[in-house]
Amino acid sequence: MTDLDWQRRLCDNVARVRQNIADACRRAGRAPHAVRLVGVTKYVSPAVLRGLLAAGLIDLGENHVQQLVTRAQECGPARLDWPDADSDANAAPPLPRWHMLGHLQRNKVKLLLPHARILHSLDSERLALTLQEQAELLDARVDVLIEVNVAGEATKTGVPPASVRPLLNAVARCPRLDLRGLMTMTPYDSDAEASRPYFRRLRELLDNLRARGDVRPDCVHLSMGMSQDYVVAVEEGATFVRVGAALFEGLPSTDPRAVSG
Repeated sequence: MTDLDWQRRLCDNVARVRQNIADACRRAGRAPHAVRLVGVTKYVSPAVLRGLLAAGLIDLGENHVQQLVTRAQECGPARLDWPDADSDANAAPPLPRWHMLGHLQRNKVKLLLPHARILHSLDSERLALTLQEQAELLDARVDVLIEVNVAGEATKTGVPPASVRPLLNAVARCPRLDLRGLMTMTPYDSDAEASRPYFRRLRELLDNLRARGDVRPDCVHLSMGMSQDYVVAVEEGATFVRVGAALFEGLPSTDPRAVSG
């Protein structure tokens, strides 16, 4: 496969995923721009990263801090702002905006924040306090989503639904943190419909928090859905979908370990 062949394939993949998102939004009565696609880069080459940016996909994510830092250094300057429907329209050159998706250890916060200011996986008061301390040192703000272990899986991180409100209170005591919403990881299943009940529970949890006034009006986001079930996630209200493998189908540079995400 020539460079031109894989670049075309990558653009086609990105366009197909975006079209699937738009179709799901249409079925759910939502506007397509209400959903942000985050490309999970995993093991692809720096050339493929540049191809994603060229295809207009600037929101990129990683599950591990060291991998994110390495990727960010490969790509050069990055955006540290919060995604906005209008803010990316005329961006030139396209700069990546990095999202930390996986579990974040407190001793890695200092390493992360120079490169990424969006965390999808806040799961403890201690982590919130560490983020607050480091953000103070950088004179920065950090956008966070609370990770909720909706399915109650012992192998997954995140807080149980009953522990969300105490963590909300902790975040409220950290003026450098902006709470944007909730995130979840569902049990893997090849049948995308198996994820729907978990996505629905997360949406209902956020709806209840908003109805009770437990969160600010701008806390509206749901990070949920991966390559195998992002369409169902959009139908259930996702505002961020985290897609890896579906973007890289047919690319020779894709590591075989990147088969999910």
